[in-house]
Amino acid sequence: MIPFNRPPSTGTESRYIEEALTQGKLSGDGPFSQLCQRWFERRLGCERAFLTPSCTHALEMAALLIDVKPGDEIIMPSYTFVSTANAFVLRGARIVFVDIRPDTMNIDETLIEPAITEKTRAIVPVHYAGVGCEMDPIMALANRYGLYVIEDAAQGMMSTYKDRPLGTIGHLGAFSFHETKNYTSGGEGGLLIVNDASFTNRAEIIREKGTNRSQFFRGMVDKYSWVGVGSSYLPSELQAAYLWAQLNLAEQIRDNRLAIWNGYHRAFKLLISRGVVEGPALPAASAHNAHMYFLKVRDLEERTTLIDHLKQSGVMAVFHYVPLHATPFGQTMGRFHGEERFTSQESERLVRLPVWYGMSVEEQEQVIQSLLAFFD
Repeated sequence: MIPFNRPPSTGTESRYIEEALTQGKLSGDGPFSQLCQRWFERRLGCERAFLTPSCTHALEMAALLIDVKPGDEIIMPSYTFVSTANAFVLRGARIVFVDIRPDTMNIDETLIEPAITEKTRAIVPVHYAGVGCEMDPIMALANRYGLYVIEDAAQGMMSTYKDRPLGTIGHLGAFSFHETKNYTSGGEGGLLIVNDASFTNRAEIIREKGTNRSQFFRGMVDKYSWVGVGSSYLPSELQAAYLWAQLNLAEQIRDNRLAIWNGYHRAFKLLISRGVVEGPALPAASAHNAHMYFLKVRDLEERTTLIDHLKQSGVMAVFHYVPLHATPFGQTMGRFHGEERFTSQESERLVRLPVWYGMSVEEQEQVIQSLLAFFD
């Protein structure tokens, strides 16, 4: 069976983990955490980067930083993972879903302004498949209405929009290092990107359980104490050590995945040109990271049959999110603004094919031939 995903591994993770074990600092913000955070700050050009135990935690920190209160409204697409909404629901917010673009599966930037009310606090664009949302008009709207923009860039590490790294355009950004992502910190992991310097001090406090512990270790205060709301948002040094091994080969991992992505795209070019399937869109403004390769088939019935065929052929392919506005909890925690034309329809057509770092030519060829046989 060709699995849908294999967690990336460079072969040096165990060496760095062993090194972390000998340093006597495992609880977080040790040497490997500092190495990773400085790498992101240099690479992304952001104000600050804070490792977190998961992207979910990074989004929760973002909700605390912008001081979301009960009754606030947060605009986002319905086609996303539950954490995008849960982070704000935990603070009492109501979620306002708007429709997606059928080409990129990203939020339709033209539908955001009609959804803004006096209760709107923030816009949360989700960069699906590592392809950037149309951030310029989104940021223009945010500036016009005095709103925050929090980029859910869980899938977007090493992707750009108009040469700007995803996650660095809004006020805050969140990344994931879950084992299904291009880079992992040992199964789970995340990163909060701070682009607005006014958030930096509070981010340190929130991340350190509401204390000024970071200032204490820098010698800025003679003792640390409880100074604000917060929680435990520090990953262990073992997670950071695992991630550091992958950051050392960040370009190699990206380029390997891009080669696999391009191999699929060449193989299915004829099917796409004939209109048998739809391939992923490649907007001129965005450079993607090959996080996933997906095709869209005719409808839900054809997708179900295709996935079953691939499984019988030894290939594990999957679909993705159930739109949040269609879930029982989503219906109680939010509302869909405007006409829902594409979110459900497009989500039911989408099939994700296996892509992982180190996937062999033979493994990819098995996927390709199995899919072509279905349409033959």
